[in-house]
Amino acid sequence: MNAYESKEDEPDLRLPESLNEFQDAIIELMGDSSDIVYREVRFAGIGGLVVYVEGLADPSGILDSLMEAKNDDRTREGQDGVSPGQALRELKINTLSEGRIMEIDSLGAASVCLLAGGTVVYLDGLAKALAAGTQNLKQRAVQEATSQSVVRGPREGFTESISDNTALIRRRIQNPSLRMRYFRMGEETRTSVVVMYMNGKADPNILRELYDKLEKADLPSILESNYIEEMIQDQRYSPFPTVYNSERPDVISSALLEGRIAILVDGSPFVLVVPALFMHYFQSSEDYYQRGDFASLVRLLRYFCFAIALLTPSFYIAITTYHQEMIPPNLLLSLIGQREGIPFPAFIEALIMEITFEILREAGIRLPKSIGQSVSIVGTLVIGQAAVEAGLISAAMVIVVSITAISNFALPAFNVGISARLLRFPFMVLSALFGLYGIIVLLIMLGLHLCKLESMGVPYMTSFAPFRLSDQKDALVRLMRPFARKYFGSLKKQPDPARPSEGSS
Repeated sequence: MNAYESKEDEPDLRLPESLNEFQDAIIELMGDSSDIVYREVRFAGIGGLVVYVEGLADPSGILDSLMEAKNDDRTREGQDGVSPGQALRELKINTLSEGRIMEIDSLGAASVCLLAGGTVVYLDGLAKALAAGTQNLKQRAVQEATSQSVVRGPREGFTESISDNTALIRRRIQNPSLRMRYFRMGEETRTSVVVMYMNGKADPNILRELYDKLEKADLPSILESNYIEEMIQDQRYSPFPTVYNSERPDVISSALLEGRIAILVDGSPFVLVVPALFMHYFQSSEDYYQRGDFASLVRLLRYFCFAIALLTPSFYIAITTYHQEMIPPNLLLSLIGQREGIPFPAFIEALIMEITFEILREAGIRLPKSIGQSVSIVGTLVIGQAAVEAGLISAAMVIVVSITAISNFALPAFNVGISARLLRFPFMVLSALFGLYGIIVLLIMLGLHLCKLESMGVPYMTSFAPFRLSDQKDALVRLMRPFARKYFGSLKKQPDPARPSEGSS
């Protein structure tokens, strides 16, 4: 599907052959909007009309070309006997200097072109027009990525312009095997979506499944890449994300070279990647810009931080409520002294502190940047200190909740941190009811869920379960460069046992 092709449910009326009828048809289709400009011109003695949306398009190149052609001796001498079709071909081939020009013959295609920032050039007496790419959208410049910052590595981040984003990836992967497929999705917004992959590395079965999901997606509007993410994920009600996202071009380029597939959505700086495995959320682009031994140590630390963010409050509740014999005597006496006079059990303490911290976190995000960080830090210190002095919360609980929150921020992927935040509360409830036994049971259920989970048909725990020895070079640790390789052999869709494989009789 090309950029100016109309969908089946869009107006598909043929363009009229009269200049006045063409203008009336555009006005009837798009309304008498003040930002739609109609500029009358002449070419080869034939009247014409240049139509564009003010602010979205920059038609100065087209208008300058038409003004120069008007004074061209060859054009003036050939005015007599030139048909509209010949004039349109001359206009397309020799006159207009824009790089992307195509012929259209329907009102639907004309409206798509205008709303995408293009310019329509129409000549009287012909049921065709030219659609030129003259986009002049106001957009944010390429800046440093804010959600996945690194100490060493590229500073560029994606923008809201899909053409800029594809160019950032093309600059890093100058390989003819890099392929793109264009979609226009959303009945009301007609948002541009691009699927990008490396031919020969991406699994054709995963590509086919992704195309089917995108073509069947019935979305009235798409304003951000999460609209697509919720439509293509395999398990919608899992707390763990099965579609990776990033605003760093180097991360997406690396994923493409591994054999994964990127999905770019116009208007969003976050690019989606499938399939996404559990270990991908603990890998940072900075791991490959530093020594392998240090990167491996930091990666192991991230797994440990995930365990702390998930289990620390529930473990504290279970130990202090049911298993005091596991605490060293000196520490036990200290905890008893701190809890003397506290009116709430450990579970209520943890619940109050966790909810308070979540409120402060959200408030820090929504407040203006100049005061948001200050309010978060001061609010946490003041409320925590006041709660301890008032005898409502023990000092040990403040420490536990603080360590949990800090460990959550150490995770490189924001959405897997959300998973830890969501699962923390069920663990707290079961630890308050059954102690360590409740934690162990929920951990077993969580492990079974992770092993059952898939991303585009690829097992979510690939490299761990099923275990692949060759993938351990870049799973828990990253070996030194001469011994490590970026894998893509594991990113294959698992065959459906109920469906015969291709080529079988």
